[in-house]
Amino acid sequence: MKTFVPLVLIALLPAVFWLPAMAQTKHGYHRVAAAPRAPAMAETPLIEGVVKKVNKYSGRVTLFHGPLPNGTPAQTKAYVVKDEDWLDQMKVGERIRFATDPAPGSQTVLRFEPVQ
Repeated sequence: MKTFVPLVLIALLPAVFWLPAMAQTKHGYHRVAAAPRAPAMAETPLIEGVVKKVNKYSGRVTLFHGPLPNGTPAQTKAYVVKDEDWLDQMKVGERIRFATDPAPGSQTVLRFEPVQ
């Protein structure tokens, strides 16, 4: 037991000098990258899609669309709408043009208009 305590102290001794040195070092993983600037509403292109389902209870609309500018592939997907009053204006089978939040994987329709 008497030799165990000095061995532990000797093993922990480098940490006494190492920890303060690490605290003063600038690590790359501590930097937070600035968020990319989101395009203004007028800059966000409208994508054509077809309304497949309107769910007023959940505040979502299911749309079939082609590829989105943010990299989302063509698919049928449920989106949250920015204004739930829009759900009263959307009809199943209707073709619309819509814009989503430009962030990758976005699930919010920011604006829409019917295709004439």
